[in-house]
Amino acid sequence: MTPGQRTRPREETDPARATLRKAAAENFPVAPAFLPRAWRDGLTAVYGYARLVDDIGDGDLAPGGRDAALLGLDPEQVDDRLAMLDALEADLHRVFASSGEGPRHPLLQALRPVVRTHALTPEPFLGLVEANRQDQRVARYETYEDLLAYCELSANPVGRLVLSLTGTSTPERVRRSDEICTALQIVEHLQDITEDLDRDRIYLPAQDMRRFHVTEADLRAPVANASVRSLVAFESERARHLLNEGTPLVGSVHGRLRVLLAGFVGGGRAALNAVAAAGFDVAPGPPKPTKSGLLREVAAVLRTAPRKR
Repeated sequence: MTPGQRTRPREETDPARATLRKAAAENFPVAPAFLPRAWRDGLTAVYGYARLVDDIGDGDLAPGGRDAALLGLDPEQVDDRLAMLDALEADLHRVFASSGEGPRHPLLQALRPVVRTHALTPEPFLGLVEANRQDQRVARYETYEDLLAYCELSANPVGRLVLSLTGTSTPERVRRSDEICTALQIVEHLQDITEDLDRDRIYLPAQDMRRFHVTEADLRAPVANASVRSLVAFESERARHLLNEGTPLVGSVHGRLRVLLAGFVGGGRAALNAVAAAGFDVAPGPPKPTKSGLLREVAAVLRTAPRKR
């Protein structure tokens, strides 16, 4: 570097690092330090992949087109989300290929040893790509069942990967995990109603909006009216019910995994509490739980989750 020359911000030159740094903004810990190193490495790799897929689908990649170049596209194609998702899927297939060139993107390079060590299958990773393709085609959901089908692609694969990474996957645990992950996705949608509107997306079922006499104009208002608040309260209760249904998953495992899963459930409950504390008015921005509120909820989950021997 010559005198007076400035280094570029790390996020611009290292897109993988820029993506992973977003973990701090999540409602729940991604790979807390109390976990074994192998688990943390696996969870971080899976998070990096999932975050990259979402950032492509949302148009939130680091500036400069570096991610596009890494995936073999012209940097100017970085805003062509479907082309980017196709390129990412092609790179994902390189992760699972037994021969040929390896993956190009550093986040997928980091994923490859995790996939091999834990014998992970492509399906959950492909589901996340398809969810983001759906985001490019579908901006409204008619029924709650339609939204659940979307969550099957966008959220549930992550929980299944956590169980696979920790060697604890069973059909019953997968079912409970799906309930938790769907709930967390709904909570995130409730927090991000305003942000999603800016992307011309609404994840509140249209059927429910009509039931509560809520229009899109109501959702865009700077302060939520009574109808919007009632709708958000209704969807919050649905998410809380799903979290409660999934909570026995926490009691079905032991040790540090039990604490991790309690963190997921507690994070969802704390986020719902924050939405309720805001009077179910998310128009000014996403209500966020306090650290003390999160810890209280995690402790409550650990204290009350039924244990299975």
